[in-house]
Amino acid sequence: MRRTRILTAVLALAAGLLAGTPPALATADAPAAPAPLAAESYTWRNARVDGGGFVPGIVFNRKEKNLAYARTDIGGAYRWQESSRTWTPLLDSVGWNEWGHTGVVSLASDPVDPNKVFAAVGTYTNGWDPTNGAVLRSADRGASWQKTDLPFKLGGNMPGRGMGERLAVDPNKDSVLYLGAPSGKGLWRSTDSGVTWSQVTNFPNVGTYAQDPSDTSGYASDNQGIVWVTFDESTGTAGSATKTIYVGVADQGNAVYRSTDAGATWSRLAGQPTGYLAHKGVLDAVNGYLYLAYSDKGGPYDGGKGRLYRYATATGTWTDISPVAEADTYYGFSGLTVDRQHPGTVMATAYSSWWPDTQIFRSTNSGGTWTKAWDYSSYPNRDNRYTMDVSSVPWLTWGANPSPPEQTPKLGWMTEALEIDPFNSDRMMYGTGATIYGTEDLTKWDSGAKFTVRPMVQGLEETAVNDLASPPSGAPLLSALGDIGGFRHTDLTKVPAMMYTSPNFTTTTSLDYAEKDPNTVVRVGDQDSGPHVAFSTDNGANWFAGTDPSGVSGGGTVAAAADGSRFVWSPQGTGVQYTTGFGSSWSASSGIPAGAVVESDRVDPKTFYGFKSGKFYVSSDGGATFTASAATGLPSGDSVRFKALPGTKGDVWLAGGASDGAYGLWHSTDSGATFTKLSGVEQADTIGFGKAAAGASYQTLYTSAKIGGVRGIFRSTDKGASWTRINDDAHQWGWTGGAITGDPRVYGRVYVATNGRGIVYGDTSDTGGGSGGGGGTDPTPTPTGACTVTYKVTNQWSGGFQADVQLTNSGSSAWTGWSLGWTFADGQKVSQVWNAEHTQTGAAVTVKNVGWNAGVAAGSSVGFGFTGSWSGTNTKPTAFTLGDRTCTTG
Repeated sequence: MRRTRILTAVLALAAGLLAGTPPALATADAPAAPAPLAAESYTWRNARVDGGGFVPGIVFNRKEKNLAYARTDIGGAYRWQESSRTWTPLLDSVGWNEWGHTGVVSLASDPVDPNKVFAAVGTYTNGWDPTNGAVLRSADRGASWQKTDLPFKLGGNMPGRGMGERLAVDPNKDSVLYLGAPSGKGLWRSTDSGVTWSQVTNFPNVGTYAQDPSDTSGYASDNQGIVWVTFDESTGTAGSATKTIYVGVADQGNAVYRSTDAGATWSRLAGQPTGYLAHKGVLDAVNGYLYLAYSDKGGPYDGGKGRLYRYATATGTWTDISPVAEADTYYGFSGLTVDRQHPGTVMATAYSSWWPDTQIFRSTNSGGTWTKAWDYSSYPNRDNRYTMDVSSVPWLTWGANPSPPEQTPKLGWMTEALEIDPFNSDRMMYGTGATIYGTEDLTKWDSGAKFTVRPMVQGLEETAVNDLASPPSGAPLLSALGDIGGFRHTDLTKVPAMMYTSPNFTTTTSLDYAEKDPNTVVRVGDQDSGPHVAFSTDNGANWFAGTDPSGVSGGGTVAAAADGSRFVWSPQGTGVQYTTGFGSSWSASSGIPAGAVVESDRVDPKTFYGFKSGKFYVSSDGGATFTASAATGLPSGDSVRFKALPGTKGDVWLAGGASDGAYGLWHSTDSGATFTKLSGVEQADTIGFGKAAAGASYQTLYTSAKIGGVRGIFRSTDKGASWTRINDDAHQWGWTGGAITGDPRVYGRVYVATNGRGIVYGDTSDTGGGSGGGGGTDPTPTPTGACTVTYKVTNQWSGGFQADVQLTNSGSSAWTGWSLGWTFADGQKVSQVWNAEHTQTGAAVTVKNVGWNAGVAAGSSVGFGFTGSWSGTNTKPTAFTLGDRTCTTG
């Protein structure tokens, strides 16, 4: 039952299969508009949740200390930043037309040149993903990428995505790479560092296993193919291709193959166990052992039986080293790692054990004997070798109070990624369906002392966002999320203490607040049992469940009356319903079809709106009856989102469409009786409102759209007459068609829903605004008083480095803007700055504040960071100037 509940959530929303699956992309059929102007500088960050999705892979570089990467199934790839102990996103540049490339099926860090990293990308192998897969390659640790398109699809969010790694770099000759393909496409090889690829035509097995061959969607019925590649580095020398290569295949009878001649010929490994899939194959070249983690299913959520095996590479001897008897397994093994400092130490996970918890196993004698992370002292009581500290991400308890042997927080589930730091035996990280956990005192396990497990996930944001609201008072942001429900953010820079509870929806599909009473909030969502609607009277801080009308099977969409006196709900499974009060009973609305999207007028509490299949519907009696509008020319499909403008009755904006029909942005000022299509907007998928610009009489509009032939996030301060693109090519986040809203209290702030990169919000450096959202910035005032600067290089590699700068106002008066200058002595070049703007002329660098960090009180500090290039030497600047004064260096 529990597996079914979680499986449903994974397939439905968090993994982006249903509500999160972007529609087919369109070609423009609207009149050409002038190219949108470049915006003033925007700073983009995440509203912190920390995690929230499945992390199927963690990869440490084995040549350079502290260089690690994580891959996610729908949210891109990340690089570990040791100085801040955070993760840096690497694939935010993926754009709308290639949204599938945010799914990362495998990742490889070059063991010869640590600057190089490779990612195999693509989200679905069936028709849900319109593009083929690709291999991305970077020579600067993921700061920039080059791409090679593949002639087949890849499945970062397909069954079997936790197996791997499917992409591998030859540790002796790093121009050689291998990639295991799904869908019967076989094994592929590159001999030019990932630039070109060709199939290894003599590889004998393309895989046979599918999770559910009868699935007509092509999702569960896809052949999971070639699932990992492992080199035996001891069989090669630097500059020559490694001779012995092991390959894992999704075939329960023929799971492991080997080449001993650098890939010229291949054969099935003799004597191997059958009846299982080899999820991982990890080689200990020092002791000559290939370790294999087996499961009867492909994962990441299924698996009923499993084994661990050790293969002696010199003798061909197979040894079953499983820590428990097969009859005692109700899970498969997947997570698998070797301590490179002490190669006899091996660890593995029971990845599919949901109840009562996952299990982690550890051996210090090459699998001869094992100990467990937890065991029963006397059932149902547990004796844990660890303590868990989730104070940095407190929602990981899910607000639960389970009975033994369950505990909260759990060690995890879907634990297919498990890695011991190759340079530090005390550090281990592992991925779950919700986060990355880690420890830095792992060897206490062996002495009998308890090691501490903590989230190590800050910076990695992987939620799929279904809806967003920014009320005029109370919390600045309310969110509806897949898998973990959603949050009330009172501080965007801090992780909220808990997701919505009482009730807990696995996925929240829609939420709304009463415009004139923002303390009244409603949300609807999905769960296996219990009500699908909840209400709050304190701005989302606390909740109570409503009552479902008969037939409800899912959340759908919901709307709150402007005064909070009534609600209209369009759930899955039955028709549109309305209620007065807080949903103790519901009545069927008439005149509107089931499945319609519903919204409320933000002024008149009796007026509600709906849309379904090209028709707009209006109710003037609180949702009891709806009448179809006579408006024509609206999108015929159901990929539509619309909103009513706060403060003006009957002012409605509608965005949506599809490539085979109407697509764009429409505006009505008469409650939907008529709509006017904005001629300059070729495509639009969301619409939201925020605080009006200075001097403007109309609220600021925000949309995820295609305008002037460019896809992006756009803003208008003149009622849609002109638009400014406010993101850039480095900040695209794949598909952004779920939801958007401005902030009614902060001009220029916009919240953007992504499908796997969490809630992104942007702040403008333009504090006043202007026509068309352009607006200039005033010259930065010259601060007065003393200043102190601390400049620290936090990471350095061949040809590149990263630095953090802290500027302190050590005077007695506050600053309302700042501009810091310095000169590089060795020709260094700044390439990217965050939390500030910069210019560089020759050796001279000037860094200025952005809008949100212009004010610096006396005694306070402001920080920014940057990456840059260098050659020869990388001498730190010795002098910093703030206006006409020289700062003290700290």
